[in-house]
Amino acid sequence: MIQEMIRAFLLIFIAEMGDKTQILAMAFATKFPIKKVLLGMGVGILLNHGLAVALGSYLSRMVPLGTIQIIAGVAFVGFALWTLKPDGAEEDEEPKMQLGPIATVALAFFLGELGDKTQLTAITLATDARFPLLVLAGTVSAMIATGTLGIIVGKKLGGKIPELGIKFLAASIFMFFGLQKLSQTIPARFLRVNIVLPCLIILALALFYMVRSLIIQRRAGVQSALVTRAKLLHDYYLHLKEDLDTICLDCSVCQGNRCAVGGSKEIVRSALADQAWQEQSTVANYEKKPFAEEKVVDCLVDTLWLLGTIQDEKSLTNAHLIKDQMETILLGQPLSKFENVESYLSQVREVNAGLAAKIEARVKGTVL
Repeated sequence: MIQEMIRAFLLIFIAEMGDKTQILAMAFATKFPIKKVLLGMGVGILLNHGLAVALGSYLSRMVPLGTIQIIAGVAFVGFALWTLKPDGAEEDEEPKMQLGPIATVALAFFLGELGDKTQLTAITLATDARFPLLVLAGTVSAMIATGTLGIIVGKKLGGKIPELGIKFLAASIFMFFGLQKLSQTIPARFLRVNIVLPCLIILALALFYMVRSLIIQRRAGVQSALVTRAKLLHDYYLHLKEDLDTICLDCSVCQGNRCAVGGSKEIVRSALADQAWQEQSTVANYEKKPFAEEKVVDCLVDTLWLLGTIQDEKSLTNAHLIKDQMETILLGQPLSKFENVESYLSQVREVNAGLAAKIEARVKGTVL
């Protein structure tokens, strides 16, 4: 009984490592508290996989068991090939409507997993399961586990995530279960050398092509959206931490959130520790303190570069807050919402033309 849940958990957990589930989880964790993200994710996946398990159980009553086992075996082999498919530059698909944190996350994961390999895997597992609810529990808990890892590990490891190895491991597991099912359920009259050998050769060629494509992609420096975003955010916060430590020229004790720089430090510290930042108002005492203006401009330009590179406001909430803090120091107040560099520079020129020229010069040569 428990074996069905464990198998479902392991298959989904390994298959989803580095997939868009983790990307969505990382994005939402910068906008909402982690507990609400995980709760919303659980609700969305429960609804999505609940439909899948219900469909799988229905099919098991309508289609002969032997046929289902063969279909399941073919499906698992297909999932192995799907897992090895080279990644494109996926964009986060988040709902446009404004809902509460839990409802927003739930809707995103429900829609995002429709037709995905994990939903199809849940259907396949449920077709021959004696306890479909345990299969559902295994798939949902696995999705939550991978999402949690995406939040906790993503920013800390950045480009060190062993994504290629994870793909190979996931594909191997899918392939093992698929071939095992097929060998046990295909009628003996079809298990002849003249039939099996050509099929294995075709499968081997397909695997060779997929693996070769992945290796070529890796050697060319192409990274998935998960690794790219994790590395960008991680490098940005590390770089900003170094600059913020040298901005104040005469401050023996950091005043924390009572100062724009101290507040920014706390935001960066929270981001690097994967903790939700509770936005608070700062006391505008920066006018009485000496700052290294060049360092403040550097921090602002780095933030503008990040906002213009990823272009995903919801996953960059902390960066927007830091932008506001740097603007408070340089201009006395934060500017309106960032849309693009050109419109932003126009706003700055209206307040301080000299500062706008400095920012423009830095933006053109910015490399984080």
